[in-house]
Amino acid sequence: MTKTTRAQNGTAPVLGTRALNRATLDRQLLLRRSRDLSVKDAVAHLVGLQAQNVKPPYYALAARLEGFDPAELSALLEARELVRMVTMRSTIHLHTADDARTLRPFVQDAIERELSVFRAGLVGVDLRELAGVAREAVEAEPRTMKQLREVLLVRWPDADPQSLALAARCVLPLVQVTPRGLWRRSGQVALTTLEQWLAGGAAEQAPSRTTARTPDAIVLRYLAAFGPASVKDMQTWARLTRMREVFERLRPRLRTFRDENGVELFDLPDAPRPDADTPAPARFLPEFDNLLLSHADRARVVPPAYKGRTWKGNFAYCVFLLDGFLAGVWRLAEDAGNGRAVLTIEPFGKPGRAEREELTREAERMLTRMAAPSPSYDIRFGAVIDA
Repeated sequence: MTKTTRAQNGTAPVLGTRALNRATLDRQLLLRRSRDLSVKDAVAHLVGLQAQNVKPPYYALAARLEGFDPAELSALLEARELVRMVTMRSTIHLHTADDARTLRPFVQDAIERELSVFRAGLVGVDLRELAGVAREAVEAEPRTMKQLREVLLVRWPDADPQSLALAARCVLPLVQVTPRGLWRRSGQVALTTLEQWLAGGAAEQAPSRTTARTPDAIVLRYLAAFGPASVKDMQTWARLTRMREVFERLRPRLRTFRDENGVELFDLPDAPRPDADTPAPARFLPEFDNLLLSHADRARVVPPAYKGRTWKGNFAYCVFLLDGFLAGVWRLAEDAGNGRAVLTIEPFGKPGRAEREELTREAERMLTRMAAPSPSYDIRFGAVIDA
């Protein structure tokens, strides 16, 4: 168990930043790669993975699972046991079929709030009717966003085309059908409803008993994957409000702590909270990894000096961790013509010799598993990006 100090009021132990870091890394399978979890079980444990782009879920699992094979994830997508759809924070996530059924309704209100952003383009559009027209279209055959816009414009020719398609994505649980998302075989985004997609695959089976189907159960799963955490942390992860009531209902079943700023944190009683001095290995993570996006206060992973350094406009960089904390960005360039892969590491500070060697070993491991088959590869350190 991690070392803690007592809060000044004598009521709740205080968890320092490093203690929170180690606890979160442990829940995220980043202190040590799991040798036991399957790909599907890991996705369920993590309550989904960010998947705006095709490769991030693959890199995320390569950092977390000892024997990860990208082909296994692709096979689960093809079998419809995993799906890609809009859920948490109104972004594309990779989920198990069970979680897709559960989490989309859980965050539906938050997703529909986004309709206000493009309401001006929907004047005269009845959203219930739009949902019906869009459902009929995508269940007849998967449609690209362009094709969906064309269908909806027939009914509402004066509406904004982009707003129509985005509204359909808000009011309906639409999934990206394969081959989108497959490793090195991905295609353009085509959509159908979650119900239609799961009815045609192995996931048609009854939902698992372990599927979280209440706000209470989802909060407990969030804490298992991201805790210890505050109410505001969980609300940031789900982009929901008014979750305090759920935490208060669960309080008798939870342990409470304070962070160094006095914020109350909740956690599962038996969840791992390693000592703050537990070694944390270097890890390469994809852009949009949930580790960096699922807390209101990201200081447990992001040093204050590096806040905002992983984004440039709408572009997010792949990142790496040293000693458990964000320490820089990386990029991988692959040349299909000559089979060559070049991974460039750009630190925010000046890593020492031992840290550079650790990063090189971790980069080699990733390249041998995730780069194109039998490539020649090169690992380079780019210019130090000073804070």
